[in-house]
Amino acid sequence: MASHYEAPIRRPLVTGNKTYHDVTVDVAAPVEGKANRSWWIVFTISLVALLWGIGCIIYTISTGIGVWGLNKTVNWAWDITNFVWWVGIGHAGTLISAVLLLFRQKWRMAINRSAEAMTIFSVIQAGLFPIIHMGRPWLAYWVLPIPNQFGSLWVNFNSPLLWDVFAISTYLSVSLVFWWTGLLPDFAMIRDRAITPFTKRVYSILSFGWSGRAKDWQRFEEVSLVLAGLATPLVLSVHTIVSFDFATSVIPGWHTTIFPPYFVAGAVFSGFAMVNTLLIIMRKVSNLEDYITVQHIELMNIIIMITGSIVGVAYITELFIAWYSGVEYEQYAFLNRATGPYWWAYWAMMTCNVFSPQFMWFKKLRTSIMFSFFISIVVNIGMWFERFVIIVTSLHRDYLPSSWTMFSPTFVDVGIFIGTIGFFFVLFLLYSRTFPVIAQAEVKSILKSSGDNYKNLRATHGDDVKHYDEVGNVERTVPTSGGDQSERIQSLLSSIGTFDPTTQTTQDDLKLISGVGPVMEEKLHQLGIYTFEQVSRMTDREYDLLDSIIDEFPGRAKRDDWAGQASKLKNN
Repeated sequence: MASHYEAPIRRPLVTGNKTYHDVTVDVAAPVEGKANRSWWIVFTISLVALLWGIGCIIYTISTGIGVWGLNKTVNWAWDITNFVWWVGIGHAGTLISAVLLLFRQKWRMAINRSAEAMTIFSVIQAGLFPIIHMGRPWLAYWVLPIPNQFGSLWVNFNSPLLWDVFAISTYLSVSLVFWWTGLLPDFAMIRDRAITPFTKRVYSILSFGWSGRAKDWQRFEEVSLVLAGLATPLVLSVHTIVSFDFATSVIPGWHTTIFPPYFVAGAVFSGFAMVNTLLIIMRKVSNLEDYITVQHIELMNIIIMITGSIVGVAYITELFIAWYSGVEYEQYAFLNRATGPYWWAYWAMMTCNVFSPQFMWFKKLRTSIMFSFFISIVVNIGMWFERFVIIVTSLHRDYLPSSWTMFSPTFVDVGIFIGTIGFFFVLFLLYSRTFPVIAQAEVKSILKSSGDNYKNLRATHGDDVKHYDEVGNVERTVPTSGGDQSERIQSLLSSIGTFDPTTQTTQDDLKLISGVGPVMEEKLHQLGIYTFEQVSRMTDREYDLLDSIIDEFPGRAKRDDWAGQASKLKNN
């Protein structure tokens, strides 16, 4: 019979000899524990950047967009550059979650949650720029085709700017539902592990009544596939429509049919680079190195290398079309990009986007965490320069030499952009402290086939080994769910001591232990645990035994340190 497991030669996707219980504890730890120093440092910097951006936005609205560096020739520059850049970054989240789900790629399991969150937060940043650029953001609803007090005032459906509104709002809606659907099992897990009533209540609302029944999982998988099917064409459509903002014009350097596929490839390129940046930060800050492994980073780097090569081909194709067209205006537009006043931006774009990803051909470099982090930042810098080059260099020298001018951003332009970066990281850091950043249920689904401890077991004993009997070739001393319940109870009591309530009357109030309520106290009594002395003798082995017997709140006793609490209580 053919094996349904992975071949031993394939590297594991989950390292660290993790068990199912370990996955639950590790995923819940960033939410249940306290933020470390690194988190607070990054959050403080991001919050300062956000406040600076808010101040610049208030100044812009109160004074007018004349405080930006725009002029009569370059009347659309820094804001649209940032808008397209943020939309592009938001692309990869849906691609990873939807496309890789449809192709049943297991390596998406540990990274899809952060990628989906990145999509939501990036699109929020992108949506800010058109609203601010209006000058009167309180009239933003005018872009929607709704009845209003002006009678038959309708938006211009021929404008690709209006298409952006529909495309991006649709993309945001589907991505938000897709993200939230995937979070339901994890919200329920946090709910079941919650200690305080308020936390339990909040996550009960967020989990939408998830109970973990077979019917819940069936609907979960069906909805996920439907949403993935809807989201996949959106990956192509959103940035295609964004490219129409330029391609439908008659300005040299913009009026080209290569823009839709070119923009989509660039968006995927920059999006994967940002996902890589976030994953490398998250795996360190949240201690998730065993779930976001070097193999995940390497696979991301391979995609960055491929999409970077596609973008390079698009650049060369643009140059060829400009030359082959014979249109002197097109030829001058591209010659001006490479040799004109903004030559430094053009060559920064080429260096960052075309040349730097080629280092990923070398395995030693694409498996280096620090080098991957550096390249991911370089790529996003290069993609920002790409949008800047397309927009500014095509506008600053138009058909009339008398109107040629230069664009220079003001401190307000720069401040708003930095503010959106701060806003993005503030949202992402808060998300990492309130939502599980790893899809624990999905990681568990690949643990037996891709976890290193189970792969080692199969390599030694074959595919028919009982995985719950051994872990990492070391026999477990804890009887598992395959054993007899009474044997597990007997093993637990033999370690912590017995108590006979008929002859011994000194029972302790176990509810004084944080995490033990009336229901849990009754369950402990049913097992024969009545005193602080018994609880104080618990070690990791007894915690695991207790979890296997009372399979409701795995890890709570260990997390709340019942033994330590009981030791203090018995001495009072």
